[in-house]
Amino acid sequence: MRTTPARRSRAALVCAAGVVLSLTACGGGGFEEESAAPQASTGPAKVSIMIGTSGDAETNAVKAAADAWAKKTGNTAEVIVASDLNQQLGQGFAGGNPPDIFYTDASRVGDFAKAGNLFAYGDQVKDAGFLDSLVKTYTHDGKLQCAPKDFSTLGLVINTDLWAKAGLTDADIPKDWAGLDAVAKKLTSGNVTGLVISGEAARVGAFMKEAGGWIVNEDGSQVTADSPENLAGLTQVQSMLKAGTMKYAKEVDAGWGGEAIGKGKAAMTIEGNWIRGALTKDFPNIKVKIAELPAGPKGKGTLVFSNCWGIAAKSKNQAASVDLVKALTSVEQQMAFAKAFGVMPSTTEGATQYAAAFPDDAAFAAGGEYGQGPVNIPGYDPVNAAFNTDLEQLKTKDPKAILETLQKNADAALKGQ
Repeated sequence: MRTTPARRSRAALVCAAGVVLSLTACGGGGFEEESAAPQASTGPAKVSIMIGTSGDAETNAVKAAADAWAKKTGNTAEVIVASDLNQQLGQGFAGGNPPDIFYTDASRVGDFAKAGNLFAYGDQVKDAGFLDSLVKTYTHDGKLQCAPKDFSTLGLVINTDLWAKAGLTDADIPKDWAGLDAVAKKLTSGNVTGLVISGEAARVGAFMKEAGGWIVNEDGSQVTADSPENLAGLTQVQSMLKAGTMKYAKEVDAGWGGEAIGKGKAAMTIEGNWIRGALTKDFPNIKVKIAELPAGPKGKGTLVFSNCWGIAAKSKNQAASVDLVKALTSVEQQMAFAKAFGVMPSTTEGATQYAAAFPDDAAFAAGGEYGQGPVNIPGYDPVNAAFNTDLEQLKTKDPKAILETLQKNADAALKGQ
């Protein structure tokens, strides 16, 4: 699954879903009653599906699912593996010949919808039982634009050997910020830092959510960056950076938190379930335990990363494409994907089955119930890039000033829609 909204960390290279994440909200039930009538072609449909892939396991699993649907329906389905998904989609949209179905990064939904590139078919799949956090993520202008494909969340990843070496037990797993401060301090010794994370909104933002804040309001209609809650979140991170109990990955010569854990430079990190595959591949001797992120002053919080199955507004196979998406998002098929390449199902029932089948990753699945998707305001990418630049300097920069700048820039993006 993909991770960062504006720029990808190295962690995302091992994510199971191939392309990154988005947000706005509909409050759970604000779907339009009708969508535009699907276009149709005569005879059996030949549906094209463009994906970004994490590797052969994902590619083969998607091809097998598409082939099974084709055999059952009498249609055909072609899976196209993109070398650069965003670039190839852009070329397809510009040329008027986009693929029928494509992985859609949650942070790009607003841009795609504004440009008229998406067929908003959400009303046709709204009864699938998708997690509310994902419904909000893929809702733009009051419409569910596309069916959530899968998701990942951030969890607290603990190096169990270093944890035990520090004399800590499961009873010490932090439940709140005070607990996080205490264990991070105890784990910081010599070349080991208690907590190492990537210095970007896609990680630091979890603390804002835990404090009860976020960059936009529930329905994405108002920027709420410059708030006391967000200030509390950034202040917590800044205090740990100043104390030396938290460091950014680049400070310990690591590309991301998973590498810091793997090299033994971090006792804890904040990452998503893609870290499993990365550690198995690059650091097979490292043992980790996953816990939910510690709650902040306003309760639990995490960030949600996801893709959806976008359908092109200019597709001549919209009806068949919707039918294929329904097959791809069934609980049975999503669990098959989970077993094949590690993604978590996008429905409530699927997430429950995933937690039961993969108990070591149950904390990741739990975050789907309360997680926050990324901002999907059209034109937000440069705003997020500037925010990330400021966050890299959070140790010495005034967090209030950072939020004021974010508020100003995000307001401008919102007004420019």
